[in-house]
Amino acid sequence: MISMNPVQYIQQVRAEVAKVVWPTRKEVLLTTVMVFVMSAVTAVFFAVVDILIRGGLQTVLGAFG
Repeated sequence: MISMNPVQYIQQVRAEVAKVVWPTRKEVLLTTVMVFVMSAVTAVFFAVVDILIRGGLQTVLGAFG
């Protein structure tokens, strides 16, 4: 393992952070909205699938019960 001077380490960290391309406020807002929309679509999808499976099972079990 290479030992590094703490000052050098901090300088290298600052240099790497300076290379990062940070998203704009608009990009962050857009991706946040997209996550919420996709989460809602996924929740509705699984709710519908759950209702269909439950109805199917009740039909099958009711026929034999």
